[in-house]
Amino acid sequence: MTAVSPASPSTLIVIPCLNEALHIEALIEKLRPSLDVLTAKVVIADGGSTDGTRDIARRLCEEDPRVLFLDNPKRIQSAAVNRAVAELGPGFDYLIRIDAHASYPDDYCERLVEEALATGADSVVVAMQTEGFSTFQKATAYAQNSKLGNGGSKHRTGAAGHWAEHGHHALMRIAAFAAVGGYDETFSHNEDAELDYRLGRAGYRIWMTDRTSMIYYPRTRIVPLFKQYFGYGRGRAKNILKHRAMPGLRQMLPLGVAPVAFGALLALINWAAIIPFGVWAAACLGYGVWMAVGERNPYGPLAAVSAMVMHLAWSAGFWRELLDFRRRVPQ
Repeated sequence: MTAVSPASPSTLIVIPCLNEALHIEALIEKLRPSLDVLTAKVVIADGGSTDGTRDIARRLCEEDPRVLFLDNPKRIQSAAVNRAVAELGPGFDYLIRIDAHASYPDDYCERLVEEALATGADSVVVAMQTEGFSTFQKATAYAQNSKLGNGGSKHRTGAAGHWAEHGHHALMRIAAFAAVGGYDETFSHNEDAELDYRLGRAGYRIWMTDRTSMIYYPRTRIVPLFKQYFGYGRGRAKNILKHRAMPGLRQMLPLGVAPVAFGALLALINWAAIIPFGVWAAACLGYGVWMAVGERNPYGPLAAVSAMVMHLAWSAGFWRELLDFRRRVPQ
């Protein structure tokens, strides 16, 4: 493992977690070799786990003083990172955010710091690939790695290193994070994109690195997947409402899915109402068949179903937040 130079800055590694007993110890073991190289400490910020995660975390802290434990009574990830930075951040140069239910290369943290030093970036973000184990999880991963599921997002598909407006959060300079006020804790989802917007407005620079990446494991069932993307849709709407920033074409296209789906119910009155829904469903399923045939992946058709769940949930969440906001605004 290559040492970071010159004079490695100090780094606070934060792991927000909730019920990650199956993963937390292996993740800490993965990070241990980086701690001395980066003059780092790692914080397990637990949101009230009931599966034994807290006991494992406390044992790990007793075994290694470089491992710290922090309660996160607000439970959500944004609050975990904010509290870790507020209470433990002073004296550290960089913050690295690690997701508990993901996999990372052995030199992940070192590469992030090296990129920050080489580019002068205030934030280094990474591309994220998804992988699965069960049939549905594999299909969902395949969907999320495709344009059908991610719309061509560069932090999903990967790209050569470049300056970006947003990416999967990995490293931030603590001074920049604190200067813009950290994460907005009213966001349970999409807090990363919202923070990136404020970083950009404040003149801070975000670098999308191609020197490292991470692997995420998607939901294993339809209902949790729907809930996740419903939350993403609400988060995107909250971001737009807060900053009055119009979404790009990639976000605009799925917005029509929920209205089209609900509009299909009018087919009871006029059969033509189902046509828009049929066109969308046929396009998704056709893309899935194309993936199966063109890329020789048997999960293509099921991946199309996962993508349809994501589209519908995201759109429904967006409109739910937008309509709820309008009800809250005094007329």
